[in-house]
Parts: sequence; C-alpha cells; structure tokens
Amino acid sequence: MRLSKLTFFSILFLFYSFFSGLAQSNRKVDKPNLWQDFTYDMGNVFAGAGYAYTRPLHWQKNDFLLFGGVVGSTLLLHTADDEIRKEFIGHRDKVPAIIRSYGWYSGSPQNNFGITSSVYLTGLFTRNEKLRRTGVLLISSAVATGFVQQVAKSATGRARPGGNLGSTHFRPFGGSATFRSFPSGHAVLTFTNAHVIAKQFKNPWVKTGIYTLGLVPGITRIYEDAHWASDVFLSWAMSYFMVEAIDIYLNRKYDKKYNNKDKKDALGLSFGAGGIGINYRF
Repeated sequence: MRLSKLTFFSILFLFYSFFSGLAQSNRKVDKPNLWQDFTYDMGNVFAGAGYAYTRPLHWQKNDFLLFGGVVGSTLLLHTADDEIRKEFIGHRDKVPAIIRSYGWYSGSPQNNFGITSSVYLTGLFTRNEKLRRTGVLLISSAVATGFVQQVAKSATGRARPGGNLGSTHFRPFGGSATFRSFPSGHAVLTFTNAHVIAKQFKNPWVKTGIYTLGLVPGITRIYEDAHWASDVFLSWAMSYFMVEAIDIYLNRKYDKKYNNKDKKDALGLSFGAGGIGINYRF
C-alpha cells in the first residue's frame, strides 16, 4: 500500500518535531547514553536538511554568482543534450557491463541508505563521534537531496531520453515514469555520498578516486538513456550544495571535526578569459 504525499510529509514533520525536541534536551547531558546520542543525531539529520533548504535566504553576492554560473552551465548543456545523447548511445556497447551495473546498484535508494545507515550505526555503537557525525551528514544529505529530487521530478515532468520525445519536452506533474527525467536520483545519491566521504581525506589522489566513483553512476544513466546530460550535471551541483550547507550546520553541533577551517567561503566562482571556473578550497 502506497502512502499519499500528504501522509508521507506529515510523517516527516512528526519525526522532525520529535527528534529535534529531544536533540535540544540531550545536548545538555554530560555523558549521554546510546539513546540520547541517537535522538540527538536524528534531530540534527532533520534540522540539517531544513537548514540546507533555507540557505538561499542568506546568500551573498558571490553565492548568487556561483548559482548563476551553475544555471548557465546547465542551460549550455541543455542546448547540446540531444547531440550528447547520440554520442553516448553510439558507443554504449563498448562500456563494460560491470560498470553499468555498478552505476545502477550504487545509486539505488535501498543500497544507498543501507550504506549510510551502516556508517552511522558503526559510529553510534563504537561511541565514535567523528564517525557518527559523518553518518549524520550522509543521512541528512540523502534525505534533503532525495526529497528535492522527488518533488522536482514530478513538478518539471521532463521526458526521459528513452521516451524519444526530445530534450525540450516537459509535462509537469505528468505522473508517468517517462516524465521523471530531472533530476537523476542515482546521480544525486551517489555524488552526495562521494562528496561526504571525500571530505574525510586530505590526500588529493584519494579524493579524486572517491569523486570518480561518485561520478560514474550519473554518467551510466546517460548511457542507459534514462537521463539527459543536463539532468546529471545539475544533480551533481545540487548534491554538492546540499552537503556543504548541512556540513556548516553540523560544525555547530559536534565537537569532533574532520577539518578545522572556516567553511563560510569554501566555494568560489571566478571569471576569466578562459570562461567560468568553480573552485573549492580544502
């Protein structure tokens, strides 16, 4: 039996109200037990997601410039979506089946939440605050991005490439799976995880390897004719911004941090003769 959207959102609100209330009281406990740690963490999961949704209200000039750069890049990709699709489909058979399978299974919601929950529960039961905080960031980011991508899929109603209706065909609230191309759930979840995990390491080669694993599922969705290139790109950008926003919030809630730098200006947008560049300081 499927829950109605109203029922689903009501349950989310109740969870938020319950855990956020307990989180505030448990913060005052000197030596919290497992249940108190759990309720504190779950309160931060939902509060962190809410914090990410409100960040645009506090954007500064550079934030709007960065947002404009992302939107501009997405529109540029959109103009080439059909050509990119043809190119990918033309050599799809050359992509190893194991890579395409990895793209599908790693981005499936049940697998994603299984991994994120395992990370969090390991930190909880070993009383490792740093690992707990990582698990909270993983879960909160997945909740935040998952909710937005589900709403966006329905509201935009963009036709999938496999529907053969073209990249400019939209049917808002179309209902059918054919009209749920934007954004890509697989790209959102896997890049969200990759960004969270990569933040735990300083070695640039390790980071590159993790990000590569996080990018592959989104690319395979283009090969599978399930999403357009512009869908995938904007999905990655959304994941990045959500993780960054929630991480700022969690810096205020946990003493154990994997970085000690001020995160307010971690993102930057530069303009030059060569075009637009996005940089990230770590």
